[in-house]
Amino acid sequence: MPKTIRGRIIALFAVFLISIITLTFFNWWSIGNIYQKFLISGYFEDMFNSILEVRRYEKNFLFYHDKESLNENLTYVNRVILFANDLKPDIENVLGSTDYRRFHDQLDKYKAMMEAYAAPKDGTVSETKAESIRSAGKDIGDFAEKLLTLKRERIYRALKRTMGLPFAFLAVFVMLATLVAQLIYKRIMKPLILIRETIDRVAQGDLRPITYEEDGKDEISKLIYAFNSMSHELESKQEQLVQSRKIAAIGTFTAGIAHELNNPINNIYLTAETLLDDYENLSKPEGKELILDVLNQAERAGEIIKNLLDFSRSELPSFTGLNVVKVIEKTLKLVKNQTFLAGIQIEVDTAPDLPDIQGNFRNLEQVFLNLFINAIQAMPAGGTITINAFREANDYVKIDIKDSGIGIKPEQLEHIFEPFYTTKSVGRGTGLGLAVSYALVKKHGGYIEVKSKVNVGTTFSIYLPVKAGSEQNT
Repeated sequence: MPKTIRGRIIALFAVFLISIITLTFFNWWSIGNIYQKFLISGYFEDMFNSILEVRRYEKNFLFYHDKESLNENLTYVNRVILFANDLKPDIENVLGSTDYRRFHDQLDKYKAMMEAYAAPKDGTVSETKAESIRSAGKDIGDFAEKLLTLKRERIYRALKRTMGLPFAFLAVFVMLATLVAQLIYKRIMKPLILIRETIDRVAQGDLRPITYEEDGKDEISKLIYAFNSMSHELESKQEQLVQSRKIAAIGTFTAGIAHELNNPINNIYLTAETLLDDYENLSKPEGKELILDVLNQAERAGEIIKNLLDFSRSELPSFTGLNVVKVIEKTLKLVKNQTFLAGIQIEVDTAPDLPDIQGNFRNLEQVFLNLFINAIQAMPAGGTITINAFREANDYVKIDIKDSGIGIKPEQLEHIFEPFYTTKSVGRGTGLGLAVSYALVKKHGGYIEVKSKVNVGTTFSIYLPVKAGSEQNT
């Protein structure tokens, strides 16, 4: 069987064409055969009718001793003999050579019996002779009737076979139509539906490849293989885009981090200077306190650097069981200084029994960071970011991130998840943050909803599916 869809369709039509040609030839042969049988049956009818005439004139002769009837009888006997000679192959085909010879012998015997009374001296027929003539005539008639009956039965069977040919044509057509329909659905329509559904998923940020169990040698398999390659490339580019967003986010709050690092470093410097100047006059507890202060401030600076490095680290995404509250807390540390400088209050209210989700820590950290930065930039004069996390009844963990900022206009809401679309001023945003967040949440099997009112605030709701078999955290 050819591997390509076009080759398979051509092969099916070739089989169909051969079948139709074969059935057509058989139909033509059957009709020709029936026509020939009808012709021969007509000759058999003529022979049978001649035998009937032989019997009729035989009766007239035996009853009335009419010489004219005898002559007519012999005339028809000779005609029957001619028929028997001409139709010998056909009679043998129907009844066999043995029966044909017996029939011919009976004809010769009957003819001889009738010719015996043709001379003028033989004007009367004894009853015994008459009975022999009647018996011989009857045998001839029975043979002809049997021959005609069998021939008619053969014609009937041939007609019956021929009448079945349209159904054979129909069966071949239905079989081919079924095979073509199955081929079109299985090899073309079904994969195309699968591709269309996958394209819809890709448009929503789900870049999983198409699962298609075929040998990869037909056109659709090659198309799906090319599509999966494209999906893999898109996923790779998306990871690069996420990393780019991380770098952009680092650039956004670099100044805040520098200020945050400046405080513990200054404290370290001042404490060390005090320790150096007053070392000889300090008591042991006072000296120990200054040394601990140096260590605490150094640890604080190290924690800030560690958070920054953890966030900026590039890694292959892998999904594990996660406590979403811990992800939120870790992300809040990255924007702590920005919220402090902007005069923004953070309020966190999370349910104590939240189950784990199945996700990637860095990806979700990126999602929350994008939303926190958007909220901070939406409140230039300060405000409040409220974070709520609880379990939905349909096995999702819902995280609401609400700000009291300037809000988003209704005509802009339907576009905010589109790549490169931004409502911020030039230099304040790339239009990728929400697009990346949307794609990452979809990759986790969740979705994002947004509600906003101008000059009141905006609420982003993130729905993440609960990890299968996860126990509630207490």
